[in-house]
Amino acid sequence: MKESHTIEFKQSWHDDYLKWICGFANASGGKLLIGVNDDGEVNGISNFTTLMEDIPSKVRNLMGVTISVNLLRKDELFYLEIITPSYSTPISLRGRYYFRSSSTNTELTGNALNEFLMRKFRQTWDDVTEDSFSADQLNLQTIEDFKNLAIDRLPGIRAELDPIILLKKLNLIQDGKFKRACVLLFGSNPQHYFKQAHIKIGKFNSDVDVLTSDIVEGNLFQQIDLVLNILTTKYLLKPISYDGIHRREKLEYPYLALREAILNAIIHRDYNTTSAVQIRVFSDKMIIMNDGTLPVELSIEDLKVTHLSKPRNTLIADVFYKAGFIESWGRGTLKMLAECKEQDMPEPQFESRNHLFSVAFLKTNQKTDQKTDQKTDPETTTENQILAIISLNGKVSINEIAAHIGKGVTVTKEYIHKLKKNGLLKRIGPAKGGHWEIAN
Repeated sequence: MKESHTIEFKQSWHDDYLKWICGFANASGGKLLIGVNDDGEVNGISNFTTLMEDIPSKVRNLMGVTISVNLLRKDELFYLEIITPSYSTPISLRGRYYFRSSSTNTELTGNALNEFLMRKFRQTWDDVTEDSFSADQLNLQTIEDFKNLAIDRLPGIRAELDPIILLKKLNLIQDGKFKRACVLLFGSNPQHYFKQAHIKIGKFNSDVDVLTSDIVEGNLFQQIDLVLNILTTKYLLKPISYDGIHRREKLEYPYLALREAILNAIIHRDYNTTSAVQIRVFSDKMIIMNDGTLPVELSIEDLKVTHLSKPRNTLIADVFYKAGFIESWGRGTLKMLAECKEQDMPEPQFESRNHLFSVAFLKTNQKTDQKTDQKTDPETTTENQILAIISLNGKVSINEIAAHIGKGVTVTKEYIHKLKKNGLLKRIGPAKGGHWEIAN
């Protein structure tokens, strides 16, 4: 036996393991085996009679969950099998929510908890209506362009001449009100409602030294076209080679992999935050990052194998699927891996931490650099994080910086004071209402 997202071993019972039962109930369900060590070997327990009475009672009283407790035997050793079903409603333990992911049990807090609760109630951020948005704020040309893009997956779509009826069929209107997904996908000026809904592109010499930058706005369909056009004409090289007499120009990074990464960043980003999608271009690498960590059901390793699609913004993902931009099979990251391998480049590096998800495309293998980075002074690493966050996010608050770097507000203030003292940061405006900027 091995531990997995549905199996956990414990040598003996402790009431703290109620958290694991809560985590199973909020995820896919699972089995907690008591009297089994970490290697899956049965060590046995002696107090199984008492536990078989106490555990179901505690679970029922504290969580309102019904479990099965079975007595199992191997040779002369007895152990317990606690089976927890998956629940469609959120389950809490003493006011806290836990979730089973891979072989770990995680307490959900902040945005992760908000997203979990919304999903349990069958709603995502983009499914909420924006009351003040009206039909005259729609970009009708984008709707026409979408009809042309979606012809393969929605064969009769060109026959629909009324844009309002079309948007209703796409589930973008509810009770006469337009949903947030509609504003982002088909609005003339989505940034009027969601200032953070844009993409920043920057050419960097180092983590904080920006050579040039662009801000891409408009609706999401416009952003995709503009970003790819700006990247391929301004930021990325196209080395020339010859195949016989034929001239070949190949982008320095795989085009389809970049497109997939940008689409993923737009679909999976957390639009609740103030940060834009960020694309940082260095001489040896390119990083695409967005606010919002992986869904709790997925790990970084899951992205490298066949996995289910878990979009954070399901309506946006559905419209992009119908437009032929993406598949709905969770194959986006696999495409990135395949495209990089085809172009004989290192596989992209995925990272999910501090409520950020990033994809790094490398020109060459950087294992040596990674070893050097591991020896970097932790304080220096944190300071560089703060500088990068302020550089890319603009008017960001102390609380938001603290959340990004995973530190307390007091500790974050100490880091900022040190950076200011060393001449790396400067304060613009008053203590209240002002903001920090990178010092020139």
